Amino acid sequence: MTPQEMLVLYEFNAWANRRMLGAVAAVKPEEFSRPMGSSFGSLRDTAAHIYGAEWVWLERFQGRSPGSLPDGAEFQDVASLQKRWTELEKRLLGFVSSLTQEDLNRELEYKTLKFGVYSNPLWQSMQHVVNHGTYHRGQVTTLLRQLGAKPELTDLMHYYRERATAAGA
Repeated sequence: MTPQEMLVLYEFNAWANRRMLGAVAAVKPEEFSRPMGSSFGSLRDTAAHIYGAEWVWLERFQGRSPGSLPDGAEFQDVASLQKRWTELEKRLLGFVSSLTQEDLNRELEYKTLKFGVYSNPLWQSMQHVVNHGTYHRGQVTTLLRQLGAKPELTDLMHYYRERATAAGA
């Protein structure tokens, strides 16, 4: 995978996260943190998990190994989550846009939160982050539908088509 291809994936990821948060922002405030019996309990905690994973992986990419994820309870409303995510998105896209092919191919050693120390090429961990977000945005979509809210399309192909249309293709 080239640095430019990785950047496109991370631009997609940021686009999809913004769309997801826009849909989440449309629910009633009490529905944001309402327990719904999903993997992470609520819309807030599922979205916070995606945010937290992106944060912890950026830390790992930069040579640090945090001991925990941010707590979903830190986010009292969608706006507080959006604010933190916007800051993280800038840092993450800045990191990705600075990468070379050599950087992507380097071995990344990191300590996980539960399973010990691992090592793999940086590009594999970076692909994992995007795939992880896609998976959990699907869970957010299900939770939104259960609440009668309208989720946004966040498929990669939809992103490609939207980009092509914006470019006049």
